[in-house]
Amino acid sequence: MAFQAEETHANTAIKPFRKQYRLFHATFAQFCYTGAQVAIAGYFINYVTETRTGTTSATASKFLAGAQGAFTAGRFAGSALMKFVRPRYVYLVYMMLIIVFIAPSITQRGNTGMAMLYLTLFFESIIFPTTVALGMRGLGKYSKRGSGFIVGGVAGGACVPPLLGVASDANNSTAIAMSVPLAFFVASSSYAICVNFVPAYRGPIDSLAAAKIGMQNTASDEERASDLETEKGAVDMSEHISRVDNKEVRGL
Repeated sequence: MAFQAEETHANTAIKPFRKQYRLFHATFAQFCYTGAQVAIAGYFINYVTETRTGTTSATASKFLAGAQGAFTAGRFAGSALMKFVRPRYVYLVYMMLIIVFIAPSITQRGNTGMAMLYLTLFFESIIFPTTVALGMRGLGKYSKRGSGFIVGGVAGGACVPPLLGVASDANNSTAIAMSVPLAFFVASSSYAICVNFVPAYRGPIDSLAAAKIGMQNTASDEERASDLETEKGAVDMSEHISRVDNKEVRGL
């Protein structure tokens, strides 16, 4: 990554680690997103049993399995889409759609509210890995440490669910408590907005994405190196023969 940054003139590893603000923003976004995701999954059964009349916990758990299937489908769909569209575009659209669909789940009930959560999980699918990938872009020599920071954002999964639980108890409604993950999704979306609209964020990502270095043209590089070695060997042999001839002439 450091070599790639240098070759593309991203120059993002010049600043000391404490000034890698894009990294810390990505870590914050990961913390907020992961916390909201875990909170929704953890209280999904409570939500369904409360808002869908006559639904038991056993039935709600089956609906949860279906929601996890939607999450998986979203991952495959997002990955396929990223082959044709810049990942940062897909990242922004998915994040915005998460907010669009989690908001109605606060007021809607029954199958409509549950469908909103299904769609929310579908669009959650690519956020975690894409945040890691985009957050690491341009870190150069700080890539390893930076990736640890971003992945460490999963700590949000231990912090946000209790807040949702407190809100649920206070309002006697899991549906209303879905405003908690909504707030954290909005906070997380700030990073998706920055990587698309702030040049300081967008520049290193696009520069490194367009770099054609690494394993490409490896064969031609090896051929050039081999040719140089052959030429050097020929020059050395010519010099050796010349020295031998000179010795023989002096001997005569």
